[in-house]
Amino acid sequence: MRIVVPGAAGFIGFHLSHRLLDEGHDVVGVDNYTTGSARNIHDLTANPRFTFIEQDIVEPLRLNGPVDMILNMACPASPIDFETKAVDIMRTCSVGVFNLLELARAAGALFLQASTSECYGDPLEHPQRETYRGNVNPIGPRAPYDEGKRFGEALTMTYHRKYGLRTRMVRIFNTYGPRMRRDDGRALPNFICQALKNEPVTVHGDGNQTRSFCYVSDLVEGILRTAHGNCVEPINLGNDEEITIRQAADEVIRIAGSRSTIRLVPRPVDDPEKRRPDLTRAREILGWRPTVARETGFAETIAWFRASQPS
Repeated sequence: MRIVVPGAAGFIGFHLSHRLLDEGHDVVGVDNYTTGSARNIHDLTANPRFTFIEQDIVEPLRLNGPVDMILNMACPASPIDFETKAVDIMRTCSVGVFNLLELARAAGALFLQASTSECYGDPLEHPQRETYRGNVNPIGPRAPYDEGKRFGEALTMTYHRKYGLRTRMVRIFNTYGPRMRRDDGRALPNFICQALKNEPVTVHGDGNQTRSFCYVSDLVEGILRTAHGNCVEPINLGNDEEITIRQAADEVIRIAGSRSTIRLVPRPVDDPEKRRPDLTRAREILGWRPTVARETGFAETIAWFRASQPS
């Protein structure tokens, strides 16, 4: 197939594009490098079936030839981006998604929207099922991303209902692995970078808030099963093994062989207390579950960060 991957220079977009190329598809990567990496695109272009278009999706995308799928991974997704790139995020999730949906409609292509567990906000339901409508602060500092992604879901479903467009949606929970941004602002990249320098590892609050960490290869498998499936409702993709942030920090320090200690710092506004996906829908509909053990995934991610440290 010929598959378009907006956000191909990003963390998940790179791994998804790489997997598609390995399967023999032609991939058109699109990115404006707002948060993506030129190194990722350089590595992908080593494959002759990969074509790159440097463009912001808030501008209509013009493509010659057939398009079979659009797998939309485009959007700044790190907490450090929520303030500095707030308007860009909201435009990407609205105008950008609209442009891609129009392209999919014109081409008769399947459209998959990468949404997020942030749609659940600071959840009052635990674990979070896809039917839960969330507890989101629509005017808080995380709102550009949270509400932007919720709007993207609504727009995607509207195109499905109004035009019969083949659409899919995945709600991605905390994902990690090689090629994450060093300045990502999320817990694991921070912990790893600090641990490799033997600096204090900064944990927000008392560290008892929980997360569930999914290795990127598991996520990519779930995305592709969703794309090839028949479910138009959102599907949670993540790992349902829940740990505290403090436990994650301790594990990173141990696996990295670091001399770092833990330093507690204030928590950000609207930082969720708990986050764990209910994976019933993914298991029953996709036959999917995460398979990479956290010990293995943490070790591989730390090894990549260590090997790619700035000299």
